[in-house]
Amino acid sequence: MEDLQMTKEITNATIKSFSEKLSNKPGADVVKRTIMKNGILASSQNMDSQIAMDQTFSVEIDTGDVANQKQSGRCWMFAALNTMRHPLQANFKLKGFELSQNYINFWDKFEKSNWFYENIINTAALPLGDRKVDFLLTTPQQDGGQWDMLVALIQKYGLVPKSVMPETYSSSKSNELNSQLNLKLRKDAITLRKLVNDGNDETVVEAKKDELLEEVYRMLVFTLGTPPTKFDFEYRDDDKEYHRYADLTPQSFFQKFVGWNLDDYVSIINSPQSDKPFNHTYTVEFLGNVVNGRQVKHLNLEVEELKRLAVTQLQAGETVWFGSDVGQSSERQLGIMDTEYYKKDELFDVDFSMTKAERLDYAESLMTHAMVITGVDLVNGKPTKWKVENSWGDKVGKKGYFVMSDEWFSQFVYQVVINKQFLADAEKTTYETEEPKVLAPWDPMGALAL
Repeated sequence: MEDLQMTKEITNATIKSFSEKLSNKPGADVVKRTIMKNGILASSQNMDSQIAMDQTFSVEIDTGDVANQKQSGRCWMFAALNTMRHPLQANFKLKGFELSQNYINFWDKFEKSNWFYENIINTAALPLGDRKVDFLLTTPQQDGGQWDMLVALIQKYGLVPKSVMPETYSSSKSNELNSQLNLKLRKDAITLRKLVNDGNDETVVEAKKDELLEEVYRMLVFTLGTPPTKFDFEYRDDDKEYHRYADLTPQSFFQKFVGWNLDDYVSIINSPQSDKPFNHTYTVEFLGNVVNGRQVKHLNLEVEELKRLAVTQLQAGETVWFGSDVGQSSERQLGIMDTEYYKKDELFDVDFSMTKAERLDYAESLMTHAMVITGVDLVNGKPTKWKVENSWGDKVGKKGYFVMSDEWFSQFVYQVVINKQFLADAEKTTYETEEPKVLAPWDPMGALAL
């Protein structure tokens, strides 16, 4: 097919025609005045959605107070650690307990720096301007991540209570650290690429990389604190009984207080794009943090199967980590995520509709945020709305909890983490035995939750 060449400019006659048509459109002046005064969102709000999204659920897990990631992009950490602290709070009678997000944050940034160095070394033969090199240099590291990346960190470093490694200025407000660390990593990329391209052997390159990593470690200790290797943990439980555990390590703490087999929890995605047939597994080039750690691996299933799995896990008493595009059709203050909440199509008399696959293909949507499903409202066995624990503190939603309509789940949820015991036999076999197809680094399924 021959390329179509368009060169037609906008003429005054065209503008005049558009203006006359708008002038003759009934109610146009009313809509214009409303939007100019109140903005698009307020002018298109649908109160029926607010009424329908009442926070009452037939299946609900009591999870306590929400956490607050503050001015950082660590939602994936907060959401994952929340799924682990929910049973911990009940089992050890520790209402309000939190695991240290800063501890995981420290090791994530350290490992991401090494991940970046390794990828820079491995792509050193590619010229500047190559799309893969550009991809790496655009964001050497950031706060965001995915479930498998969290698992890789815990499997290597364990976990600690928040009291042992609390938040710091730079963990809660990460922009300064991210800016300075990315500056360093880009500068180091110049050094490493030059060493490789000048023909130095692996020993020389590796020695320089270790020198650069030592500087990263220093920066992280100065901003986030020193990660504990051994600590004592003492507390009074909800019954006021005193407990003390001495000489714990992060790994022994994880085994005693969380005790999960993390290999049981797997990523299930819904990507209806033509290049990702359902019932197959996928990974993404350059996506990860821990070299030789757990691989990012997704099983792609129909969205109704994601819902079935989520309901089954909730009914078994386990909350569900999930990734979605939280900014779409979402009212932050009320905590409502519903495709019917804003009627922008009707406001502008413009068809904005796209399929889920089209939004992914044309860069309109991707996973941006991770949260936790803690409840669901079932009517005749079918979900109508879902209860969501966010990590934005208790000043939004209902004390930090959001409600998500079932249609919003269909359109904007891209990932859930499910215990393998709830998968169908064929799904479990596919996940465990199939070699995943490697997607391009910029594929939307490689998006990081912030």
